[in-house]
This record gives sequence, structure tokens and C-alpha cells, in this order.
Amino acid sequence: MANGVKIISEDCDPSASLDTSLPVSAYMVEYKVEDLSKFDIVMSGRKVDIFDMYYDKYKKDLINITQAEGRISSKLWNPPGVKKEKK
Repeated sequence: MANGVKIISEDCDPSASLDTSLPVSAYMVEYKVEDLSKFDIVMSGRKVDIFDMYYDKYKKDLINITQAEGRISSKLWNPPGVKKEKK
């Protein structure tokens, strides 16, 4: 997690952002690498943190940041494959 930004899925299909089991703080980031569009799904409490991270890395190749269709509270969301510890 860099600057409060957690990458959920890198270089994924853009339709992955339509998954309603994502957290409400999830965003789809579109950027270009060698003239090919790439998509990441990331989560952050502040969209500006996502912009700062991707702009620093891709500069003018950053295309778009849109909110994903997530419906789960960020506090309750657990990444797939990660089991929550019992207290």
C-alpha cells in the first residue's frame, strides 16, 4: 500500500470494475503503456491519492480514474483468498 492506495487488481479487464463485491472505495484507473490501454483496480479513501500515485508513475499516459461499482463497506471488505483471523 503506497500513499494509502491499495492495488486490488493490476492489468485487468475493464469489466472487472463492474463487480459489486468490490469495496465502495474502489476505482478503475486507465493508463497507457506503449500505446496500449491498461486497467488497474485500486482502493483508497481519497481519489487524489490515486491520482498522485499514477500521475507520478505515468505522467501524460494517465487517461482516466472512475469509481468502480463496489457496494461493500471498505471496513468490511476482505480481498479474495485472504481469511480473516478469529479473535
